[in-house]
Amino acid sequence: MADIAVMGYGIVGAGVVEVVERNADIIKKNAGEVINVKYVLDLKDFPDDPVQEKIIHDVEILLADDDVELVVETMGGVEPAFTFVKRALESGKHVCTSNKNLVAAKGAELLKIAKEKGVYFLFEAAVGGGIPIIRSLNNALTADRIESITGILNGTCNYILTKMERDGKDFEVALKKAQEHGFAERDPENDIKGYDSCRKIAILASIVSGRFVSYEKILTEGIDSVCHEDIEYAKKLGMKIKLLAKCTYNDGKISAITAPFLIDNKHPLYGIDGVINAVSVHGNAVEDVAFTGAGAGRFPTASAVVSDIVDAIKHKGKDEYPVLWSEEEMIPEDAGEVMYKYLVRIRENENNDDSAFEAVRTISFEEYEDEFAIITDEMTQQEFNERAKKVDMISCYRII
Repeated sequence: MADIAVMGYGIVGAGVVEVVERNADIIKKNAGEVINVKYVLDLKDFPDDPVQEKIIHDVEILLADDDVELVVETMGGVEPAFTFVKRALESGKHVCTSNKNLVAAKGAELLKIAKEKGVYFLFEAAVGGGIPIIRSLNNALTADRIESITGILNGTCNYILTKMERDGKDFEVALKKAQEHGFAERDPENDIKGYDSCRKIAILASIVSGRFVSYEKILTEGIDSVCHEDIEYAKKLGMKIKLLAKCTYNDGKISAITAPFLIDNKHPLYGIDGVINAVSVHGNAVEDVAFTGAGAGRFPTASAVVSDIVDAIKHKGKDEYPVLWSEEEMIPEDAGEVMYKYLVRIRENENNDDSAFEAVRTISFEEYEDEFAIITDEMTQQEFNERAKKVDMISCYRII
């Protein structure tokens, strides 16, 4: 029997405990032994929950218990999660986490400690919830040189944009609906500003490059400025606005961006709506592979965590998991140098310079009589910014 401890009894932590208990037979078969949740660390008590008999409030209890082979971290945030996880690894315990903030900020350091101690630091659930993207990169796609990854990595944003598109809702109304259904936090900034997706693509970029890619150096834009009119222009073009997190890796150089993009029905992520997440991977041999599934929620995320638990217990004592990236930092290339076409909404103004953009296509609506939109030719962000100064621009979107 393998004793484990869970740190944090929130949505995901409770899900992990329930999945371990509910699927005990299949987990035993796959792990090779029974997995037993011995402790659950939390600040609160849960008197009406059977878990109460396992609740502890002092992390020292589980750290000092040599019978605890593995620790699950579902607390969120960087601290005290980092301190607790670091100490667990240093004491020779495996760690599985769903905490993308922790992995994006401290992953390289924790992976190094895990390797030195001969234990595993696993974090499948930190990127795509129930989507097995990290396991696929490390196992199924190891014959390929991964050249690009593009993902819809935030269910909150995808739900909001889908609601705006299908129901004609304004952003604030769609956000409120997301909160009512439990798809968005009371403070949704990390989601709608793109920060959540940015951290996830930073993790994937680090895996692909083998070096630490800081999320702080990735160009990040959110969806909080997307409006109903933008959605209508996209529809008229047969396109959708999606918050995409992208990274490309070629010739030893990496670039990354998180931003709302316009995509058409030829794009593999065009049909991904609602709270569903998806990741499209391009390899130099396999070409394009897509992974789709629930990107968040109690049980999809818990399933990914428990899969890591099973892998760690099944492979304990074996040096089969590589360090996924080193502490050496890889600076992403300037995202502003990447060439894109743009959709630009322009307000009718006598001071507009008609030569600012050479329009590939012009779009207008009778009801939006004081404005029009154009699709530009390909250009860099720097060139676009210079041209945009010459017109009364309302909004703009990159097109892929």
